[in-house]
Amino acid sequence: MTLSVETSNSDQTNPALGSLRSNDQRYALPSFIAVEGPIGVGKTTLARRLAESLNYPLMLEPVNENPFLDRFYTEGASQALPTQLFFLLHRARQLADMPSGGLLDQNLVADFLMEKDELFAKLTLDAQEFALYQQIQNSLKLNPPNPDLVIYLQAPTDVLLQRIHHRGLQSELQIAADYLISLSESYTEFFHYYDDAPLLIVNAAEIDFANNDVHFDQLLEQILHMEGNRQFFNPNPTLI
Repeated sequence: MTLSVETSNSDQTNPALGSLRSNDQRYALPSFIAVEGPIGVGKTTLARRLAESLNYPLMLEPVNENPFLDRFYTEGASQALPTQLFFLLHRARQLADMPSGGLLDQNLVADFLMEKDELFAKLTLDAQEFALYQQIQNSLKLNPPNPDLVIYLQAPTDVLLQRIHHRGLQSELQIAADYLISLSESYTEFFHYYDDAPLLIVNAAEIDFANNDVHFDQLLEQILHMEGNRQFFNPNPTLI
């Protein structure tokens, strides 16, 4: 398989999670969790910690493998089509390499939804390029499995820019605020209509999932007690 899946080295799950499970057996953890949101919001950081705490395999988006991405950030629209086609074809390979059972009977955390490709394509491609993208997409006949839970991270543009600058990737430093605004708006519209899986919308503006154990444990509890198709999580409600 060429799924770009990482397996956690942890021998046991988060102690807080074990306590939550033992205190209330009515609730079960989702098997397949996808984390989504705009660039810089903290998708990969959260996905890594969830995978480690739950002892789930981790599937990451092939950002470092895409040879066109850096050029897209620096050159813009002229590199949009090859960038999107690379991601689309990579998704097709991931699906083709899945065993017959797919992801539906496996535990997994991913830092992306496969449907996100079209979201980015609509934002970055002109009408003719998007028509070509859709033609190729339709010919691939992709049928990605639905997650058991999608965690959608939101944050204002100034927070996204701060986090992008903090991690200091040279190509990402070229990302303009206007692009992040448009991207965030596209995510908002996408998830407004999204109903393929239960959705947990997280105000990630003041959250540090990497270093703040309280925030992370509160999120685990929210995941474990998720009811209905849509919930909101904000550990600092006074900051809304």
